[in-house]
Amino acid sequence: MKILVGYLKTPEGTAALERAAEEARLRQAKLVVLHSMRGGTRDEGEEVLTYREALEQVEADLGGRGIDFEVRELVRGNTPAQDLIEFSAEEDVDLIVIGLRRRSPVGKLVLGSNAQDILLQADCAVLTVKADHGH
Repeated sequence: MKILVGYLKTPEGTAALERAAEEARLRQAKLVVLHSMRGGTRDEGEEVLTYREALEQVEADLGGRGIDFEVRELVRGNTPAQDLIEFSAEEDVDLIVIGLRRRSPVGKLVLGSNAQDILLQADCAVLTVKADHGH
């Protein structure tokens, strides 16, 4: 079994990663942590370094948990949703885990476009996780 999580350095991204790691441990599945970057932006160099450090931290954290995992970075010019959907199809993923932002009463009518695209287009099960906003 293979579980895919899209990693962003946000409370939602962290919540999704935590849940995906727990699911991988419970199901004895392989966890793939995917970081998607469009590429081509002016601030890209600094952004890449910041994320490289964050992903190294993710690797160190997961490495200590006895989980079979890999971290992948994609720079295909796609949205994060497109990258997750395409990657999940290419790699025969069984479950995608994504983080959702809590929204205002008006915003609750509309999911974020990435989340909506993944929920509607992914060929496998999608588990959505809310970030803990207790802090």
